[in-house]
Amino acid sequence: MFTAFSEAIALLAHFDGGVLGIVLVSLQVSLTALLIGTLLGLPIGALLATEEFVGKKWVIVTLNTLMGVPTVIVGVIVYLLLSRSGPLGAWGWLFTPKGMIVAQTLLTTPLIAALSRQILEDSWKIQRESFLSLRLPALSRYKWLIWDCRFSLTIAILAGLARAISEVGAVMIVGGNIQNSTRTMTTAIALETSKGDLPLALALGIVLLGIVLIANLMTFVVRQIAERRYG
Repeated sequence: MFTAFSEAIALLAHFDGGVLGIVLVSLQVSLTALLIGTLLGLPIGALLATEEFVGKKWVIVTLNTLMGVPTVIVGVIVYLLLSRSGPLGAWGWLFTPKGMIVAQTLLTTPLIAALSRQILEDSWKIQRESFLSLRLPALSRYKWLIWDCRFSLTIAILAGLARAISEVGAVMIVGGNIQNSTRTMTTAIALETSKGDLPLALALGIVLLGIVLIANLMTFVVRQIAERRYG
């Protein structure tokens, strides 16, 4: 075990090209999916928090269910959609980073939407009369409500990042774990561990933990600054 850890540190210290390539693919896919999931999830959460319509409870139940859906199911669905005989097969996105982004977006969007709905709904109950008295259009209400809760919503976005960057099943199915193309940190860790290349698996695991730690620290710092400035 000590030898494996020593070799893993050596790989990181020498900026091993294989490790760097895998990390860059992971960041490209996960951050793109997180951005799309945030742009879709926050407005959905705001709509569910502020509006009343027929079937709203069922939509919320569906979102909450999708938060915990097994990722391999999402992977199979995206695989069928993007396969040559599928409805989106002409796009040629199967076994490419684009297909992996689609799969991770389907995982992050419901999670961000469900968590943001609860955060925004609590704020809406307090500020509803103020917003309604301004007679703002619906989109303007959503925008200002999201802006008002922007620091609290970092928790939902952080959860989306964790969901995306730690994903294995869906990206393995949709991306194929192709070297120098669709191999991410999590799929590489699974592969290298099964091959017995523990130093590379440990090196990637250290990087993965570091990314999550940095994201958590940034969120903590932002919240602390916000609390000191705005109370």
